[in-house]
Amino acid sequence: MKLIVNKTEELKGEITIPGSKSHTIRAVIFASLAEGTSKITNPLKSEDTMAAVNACIALGAKINMENEKEWVVEGFNLNPATPKDVLNMANSGTSTNLVSGIVAALCEEEVTLDGDESLRSRPMQPLLKALNNLGAEALSENNNGKCPVKIKGKMTGGKTEVDGISSQYVSSLLIACPLLENDSEITITNMHEKPYIGMTLKWLDEQGIRYEKSADLTNFKIKGKQKYKSFEKSIPADWSSAAFPIVAAVITKSDVSIKGLDLKDTQGDKAVVDYLKKMGADISAEGDGIRVKGRELNGCELDLNATPDALPAMAIAGCFANGTTKLYNVKQARIKETDRIRVMHDELERMGADIREMDDGLIVHNSKLNGAKVKGHSDHRVVMALSLAGMIAGGKTEITTAEAVNVTFPNYLELMKSLGANMKIEGK
Repeated sequence: MKLIVNKTEELKGEITIPGSKSHTIRAVIFASLAEGTSKITNPLKSEDTMAAVNACIALGAKINMENEKEWVVEGFNLNPATPKDVLNMANSGTSTNLVSGIVAALCEEEVTLDGDESLRSRPMQPLLKALNNLGAEALSENNNGKCPVKIKGKMTGGKTEVDGISSQYVSSLLIACPLLENDSEITITNMHEKPYIGMTLKWLDEQGIRYEKSADLTNFKIKGKQKYKSFEKSIPADWSSAAFPIVAAVITKSDVSIKGLDLKDTQGDKAVVDYLKKMGADISAEGDGIRVKGRELNGCELDLNATPDALPAMAIAGCFANGTTKLYNVKQARIKETDRIRVMHDELERMGADIREMDDGLIVHNSKLNGAKVKGHSDHRVVMALSLAGMIAGGKTEITTAEAVNVTFPNYLELMKSLGANMKIEGK
């Protein structure tokens, strides 16, 4: 499918952002591990979260989604079934990494996890190595450190190091290690994406899990023989998704209210508000969300290490801003659904952007963009970012693989059009 975008003069109104992908996946996993019945309100139903749901069902959880606003999960209480087939994790790196830890902790029979072409391109070797160090048998079927992976438990505990290039490896171990027979110690090298580790720790705290952590979150000592308990939780709105309508309002100099956002939540991507305010945007708390008033932006330097998912949207803000914007220290953006540094450079350059690729980010100069035929690379955040570029470009912009937005933000087009964005889907 193609997303067709034409210049949009102004956005107006208010929208409510759907639930957080990262929180929804964690909620499904914790509820599945628990004894008893949990209730998850305001969950996000998207391709990524369904990968976690389907994997947990295959492992023995019972998940009732008849009420889309409240999912009811009956956990398998640390006694998973052996999946009959390969666990198809689709495009979800988060689900793949977190479920890998659970399988390594609890499954005595071998389980295979696989996914689409994009998932098969993403490195998992640091996690597989750590799982092996703790007593599992975890290997990449093609010996390239990527999916498909075969994992057999049970991990017993002990000490391991893990490369923190992806916070998902760390979160996987933090969720799995309390379930092991013995205590565990995890040392993290090359730490990135610290807010996502903070999110997982908040879940562990709410569960009453016993662990010790160093102040810089590079060392954890986790007690074994612990259990997760059932819970009721409301999922906050997704800041990673909200970044796109927020940037859209700023670059079209519009006045838009965005509901459902919690400025106190553990999601790192709420920092997009700080980034844009640093550039000159007028963004304020309002009721259960924020109000965005667009005005001229000025380029600045932004360290995106904690928020790699913000890179595509902030690259568009950089095109709109006066002067030069430097987005740096975010090398891990190269191992997401695509190499987002290279892809955003290439596609924005095609639209006329004055942009330079660095090893760990992008340098973006104020640019007059022109509509063009660009590739979405089957990456939801790239598609949405390029749609923002199309809103301020002269002429028509065509973006391929528009269906990718269903990975995290299925109603993106509907919400943007409700604000007045000039965009539509073509093809099937």
